Amino acid sequence: MHHLVPRARIGASLMLTAAMIVASAVSANAVLFGGGGSSKYDCLLVLDTPVNNPVDNPKRIRCTDGDPACDADATVNGTCVFPTAVCANSSFNIAKCTIVGLDEALIDHSLDNGDPKFDTEYQALQSRIDNDLDLPTTDVDSCTGFTNISVDVKGPFPGKPCRKGKKKMKIRSESTVMMGKRFKDNDKLKMFCDPDPLMCDAQTLFSGTFDRIQNQVFDLSCALGGCHDSQAFAGALLLESGTAHGALVDIDPVNAAAFLAGFKRVATTSPTTGDPDTSFLMLKIEGDLDSGMGSRMPLDSGKLSKGFRDMIELWILAGAPENGWVPGTDQ
Repeated sequence: MHHLVPRARIGASLMLTAAMIVASAVSANAVLFGGGGSSKYDCLLVLDTPVNNPVDNPKRIRCTDGDPACDADATVNGTCVFPTAVCANSSFNIAKCTIVGLDEALIDHSLDNGDPKFDTEYQALQSRIDNDLDLPTTDVDSCTGFTNISVDVKGPFPGKPCRKGKKKMKIRSESTVMMGKRFKDNDKLKMFCDPDPLMCDAQTLFSGTFDRIQNQVFDLSCALGGCHDSQAFAGALLLESGTAHGALVDIDPVNAAAFLAGFKRVATTSPTTGDPDTSFLMLKIEGDLDSGMGSRMPLDSGKLSKGFRDMIELWILAGAPENGWVPGTDQ
C-alpha cells in the first residue's frame, strides 16, 4: 500500500461536527454501501453502487445479463455493467460512525505491476480515487465520479452452456492520524452476472471464431500480467485484443528451436487453409514440444480444454481468418 504524508491529528470535536453535516455529494437516488468491516470505521470509505441482493439487506450485486434494472448496458452481450463510485468520510451512518480524515485507499489488483489479476477497470476507479478525492481529505461525503465495472458470464464453452460469472473488489483504506492512531476500513464488493437463459450462445456473444478465441482463450489465459501482455511481452508475443492476430499469423517464432524446425506461430498455406502441425501455437497448447521449445501454455496452469484446443485447430485449418465463423466453432 502506498502511504501519503498524514495530516496533523484531528480532534474529537471535528469528528462530532462532521456527524452533523448532511450528505451533499451523493444524489438522492444513490445506493450507498459500507462494504463491510467494523461499523465504527465503515464510513471512512463507502461504495456508491447498485447493490440489490439480498433484497432485505443489500450487500452485493446480482444481475442477469441484459436486465435494464441492474445491467447498465441493458444488452445481452455476455457482460453485466455496474457503475461504481466511492465516497470518503461518509455521513451515511452517523449513528455508528463519525470518523473523518481519509489518508489513502488502494484497490486490490489495480496496479499494472505484473500482477496476473490486474484489472484495468479497477485501475480506472483507483485513478478516480487518486485524482477526484485529492487525498488526504477531511471533506465530508467527498465522492469520485463513476467507473463502469464489468462482470462477464462464463462461457459458452464448446458443447456446454453458460454459467454465472463473478468478481470481487477489495479496497483497503486508512485514516489520517486521529487521537494518536490510524483507523482502517477494509471493504469488499461481490458482483455476479447470470447468463440470459435463452440467448447465451456463441453467435450472440462473439462476432466470429477469432473474436471468440481472443475473448475466451487469449484474454483469460494468455494476455495476463507477467505473460503475453504489453508489459511482460513474453516471447516477444503480444496477445492482447487488437494485436494478437497480426502477431500470430505467418509470423516466425522467436524460439530458436521452433524457428529452425520451420514453424510459424500460426502457419497458413493459402487464404483458406492452414497447417496446425507446423503452427507453434498449436504445439504450445497441446504440449507436444521438442527440446528447447519451452513449456506448454498456458504456463503454470491446467491444460486448455479439448473443446478450445479443437476450436483453435479448426481455425488454423481454415486459414486462421480474423473475421467470420469457421464451421464447427460456434457451438
